[in-house]
Amino acid sequence: MNELHSGMPADGLAPAARLAAFASALADETRAAICMTLLEGRAWTAGELARITAVAPSTVSGHLSRLIEAGLCVTERQGRHSYVRIADAATARLVDELASYAIPDRDAAHAVPVVAAPDPLVRARTCYDHFAGRLGMAVTDAMERRGLLRTEDVFDLTEAGRAWCAEAGISLVQEGRRPLASSCLDWTERRRHLGGVSGARLCARALDEEWVVRPAGGGRALEVTPAGERAFGELLGITADAWR
Repeated sequence: MNELHSGMPADGLAPAARLAAFASALADETRAAICMTLLEGRAWTAGELARITAVAPSTVSGHLSRLIEAGLCVTERQGRHSYVRIADAATARLVDELASYAIPDRDAAHAVPVVAAPDPLVRARTCYDHFAGRLGMAVTDAMERRGLLRTEDVFDLTEAGRAWCAEAGISLVQEGRRPLASSCLDWTERRRHLGGVSGARLCARALDEEWVVRPAGGGRALEVTPAGERAFGELLGITADAWR
């Protein structure tokens, strides 16, 4: 029967069956705990989620496969590690609303401390050729708040973001196939920060203007100078508290 006239979706399941299958992915205490942990916006390894939920790694892997198949979670690779995060903002809102309905007096999602890393690298560093650490997340979050950057699924500069780059002296001339904006999972913050041409050129501008400098010993760590504090405040409205 033609799908258009049958009312059946491509996977052969009726709408009610699809809804039941989706709901069943959350109908388990461990899977619900995983989703509530991921509501804080960070990404976690399967091993970390096993410790958080107090179940065996093999067991949590099975639960994660179920959540990924249902579209509630996705995986991202960073180096040798694979991380799990909530699929997108719409999914996070859905899970949060369900949790708020079921637990009206709850304070927040299960917040778990991120694995510690050396302080200078946590505060500000380069990730290849763009900002990372707390500084990288502060820049990304500020650009999103100001409507300069879309962070749903694939990162993308808005028209306002392109105009902002031009005003800030950040060239968006593309060389090769690198996108203007891309996301990169931050290994200390466990969230996605801005990469791509715009992220690289912003970092290069900051180094050229000495808004950030390398420490005397070299390496990937960055130090934000007083000139940088003023520049980030004027350009994006962020203060030093965001990365310290």
